[in-house]
Amino acid sequence: MKIKLNYLGLVRRGPVLATLASLVLLTPARWPAARAAEPVRPDEQRKTILVLGDSLAAGLGLDPGEAFPALLQKKIDAAGWNYTVRNAGVSGDTSADGLGRIDWLLKGRMDVLVLELGGNDGLRGLPVEATRTNLQAIIDRARSKYPQVSIVLAGMHLPPNLGQPYTTAFREVYAGLARSNNAALVPFLLEGVGGRPELNQSDRIHPTAEGQKILADNVWKELKPVLERMNSTNRP
Repeated sequence: MKIKLNYLGLVRRGPVLATLASLVLLTPARWPAARAAEPVRPDEQRKTILVLGDSLAAGLGLDPGEAFPALLQKKIDAAGWNYTVRNAGVSGDTSADGLGRIDWLLKGRMDVLVLELGGNDGLRGLPVEATRTNLQAIIDRARSKYPQVSIVLAGMHLPPNLGQPYTTAFREVYAGLARSNNAALVPFLLEGVGGRPELNQSDRIHPTAEGQKILADNVWKELKPVLERMNSTNRP
């Protein structure tokens, strides 16, 4: 009951906070990751982009093909590039949950890691340093297995009712990790979607299919240059 009351309190503070509250696991059920479609003709030279995230990556409440990882695949295919997007989004995951899954995910190929985690940590008031440590550990393990992996961090902002010192420190986690790891940074994944009822589902929490298109555009702005550099480097 306490969790429900806190959640309702966020909703009453406005649609932006309601949208951010989507990252909190409200039920004990764990939603399976939505997987991008496999290429028709698998190619051993085809590179892999792993999206490690929570409900936003999983596309909670939508068809898996409407979640932003699947939309990124469409953009990549339209560009004629040889990449497969793997969607490893699980609703409700924290940075610690992602760290707990990364070793299993590293059994598959990984050329780019899109890291979309941490929002649940902030909404639960977990220590900022713990979030930073977990995200850094995920990056370290990915680079230990694949030294040339490119990293794209999807940043998240927190509602102001959590206090300015905490929200500022939380936001800096992503900027700091991007600097120290030479990673690309999406400043705010929900930019253009948070606080807009028409771009969120009836619960006023999870993005609609149209909202997910904007999320895909936000990620694409940072991912596209990464792929362009990789393609340029791999040319004979």
